[in-house]
Amino acid sequence: MNQVDLAFTTALEQAQLIRSRKVSPLELVEVYLERIQRLNPQLGSYFTVTAEQAIADAKAKTEMLPKASDVLPPFFGVPISIKDLNKLAGIPCTYGNSALLNNIPDHDDGVISRIKQAGFIILGKTATSEIGSFPYTEPTIFPPARNPWNLEYTPGGSSGGAAAAVAAGLCAIAQGSDGGGSIRGPAACCGLVGIKPSRGRVSHAPIGDSLSGIATNGPIARTVADAAALLDIMSGYITGDPYWLPDPNPSFMNATKQKPESLRIAFSTNIPPMGEVDASCQQGVLQTVQLLQELGHIVEQKCPDFTELVEPFQIIWQSSISVSGLPAEALQPMNRWLLARTGSAGEYLRAVSKMQAVSRQIVAFFDNVDVLVLPVYMHSPIRVGEWAHLSPEDTFQNIIHWVAPCPPANATGQPAIALPVGFDSNNLPISVQLVGKPAAEATLISLAAQLEATKPWIQYRPSQSLES
Repeated sequence: MNQVDLAFTTALEQAQLIRSRKVSPLELVEVYLERIQRLNPQLGSYFTVTAEQAIADAKAKTEMLPKASDVLPPFFGVPISIKDLNKLAGIPCTYGNSALLNNIPDHDDGVISRIKQAGFIILGKTATSEIGSFPYTEPTIFPPARNPWNLEYTPGGSSGGAAAAVAAGLCAIAQGSDGGGSIRGPAACCGLVGIKPSRGRVSHAPIGDSLSGIATNGPIARTVADAAALLDIMSGYITGDPYWLPDPNPSFMNATKQKPESLRIAFSTNIPPMGEVDASCQQGVLQTVQLLQELGHIVEQKCPDFTELVEPFQIIWQSSISVSGLPAEALQPMNRWLLARTGSAGEYLRAVSKMQAVSRQIVAFFDNVDVLVLPVYMHSPIRVGEWAHLSPEDTFQNIIHWVAPCPPANATGQPAIALPVGFDSNNLPISVQLVGKPAAEATLISLAAQLEATKPWIQYRPSQSLES
C-alpha cells in the first residue's frame, strides 16, 4: 500500500493493520506529519501541529507492540486530530482568538481523556472559527481553512479544520463539536460522515454545560463505521455530569452491522420559516428519499415547523460570546456586534423556556416518525471570504438562513448524522442529514450504514492537485 492510500485508509482498518503488524504507529504518524507539512499551508486545517509529542507517542507504541498482549485499546496507534475548542493539556487552546494564543490548559477535557485511553495518537489542534461562532473557518489570527474539494470554498465551521483535515488525508479521523451544525455542516461541505449525538450522550467534563444543552462533542470520519466506533469511545457518563444517557447496548459500532427494519421516514426540502433549499441540496434529499423507498422504507413528505424556534435559539447561541469572557476589542466584528446585543439573564432564561417548549412540539412530531431526512444547509458552500464585506447584521442573517436545517436538533437534543450523497457543479459534495428520535443514534447509524452500503462513498477523494 502506498503512502497516499494509507493516509486515506479508514481508522478501523488502520487499527487492524497495526494489530496485524503490517504497519506501525510510527509509520502512520510519519505519513500524516509529512502530508500536514506539505498540504496544511494550502488548507489551513491545523492551528497547532504537535509533531514532537506525536512522534514520541508513536515510537513508544511501536516499541510496545511486539510485547503487547492481544488486548489492545481499540484504536491503538491510530492518528486523530482535536478541535481547538477543546482542552488538551500542555497545548495552546486558542479558540481562534489572538488573546488566547498563550492559553495553555493544565488538563484534558473528559472527551479527550477517553480518546487517549482508546489508544489514539494526537497529531494536533484543528482550525475553528473564533469561539466556534461561524459556519465557516476564517479567524483573523490564522489563514482561513479551505475545502480540499475546491480550495476557493469553505470547509464549513466551526469544525472546518477537522473536516478539511480528514477529507484531505491529514488525519485518519477527527473530534469535532456541534452547537448549531458545527459537525454536520463541515462534514457536508467536505464529503464526510458527521454525527451530532443526543444530549447527554457525551460528557462535558470537567466543566458543566454552559449553553442549556445545545452543544455537544462528536465524530467526523470517512465512513459510518469509523464515526460510530469513535462515538462509542466518546460516549459515557463522567462523575458529576448534570445529565446523561445510559451506555448504548449493543454498541454503535454493532449498529452498523444491523439491517434496519422498515422505518417510517419523513422528508422535506422546505425548511420553515426559511423556505425551499437550493437545487443541489434539494437533489440530495430527493435522491436519498428515492433510495430509501427502494430499500423498503415508508416515506412521507412532511416537516415540523421550526419558526418559533429561531428567536430563542439565537438568544442562547449568541450568549456564547459573552460566556467566553473575552473583551469586545479582542473579537472579530460580528462577534463584537453579537456581544453588544447580549441581553440580561432574565432574557436568556426566558429564551431557554421558550426553546424547551417549542422543542417539545418538534419531538412530538417523531411520535409517528422514526427518521426525518433534511438537507444539512440551505445552499451549497460559500467561497472563502464571500461575506467578509458585509455588515455584522447582514452576515448574521446570512448565517441564520444558511444553517437553518441544523439548529433544531441542537435545541431538542436529538441525534443527527450528515451523510454524503453526491456532488454539485463546483465539484463540492452534496449531503443530507438524518434526524432521529431522542437517544436513537443506533437507528440513524444503522440506516446510514445501509445507505452507505448501497452507494459507497469511500472511493472518492479530493482533487489530485493536493497529492502533487
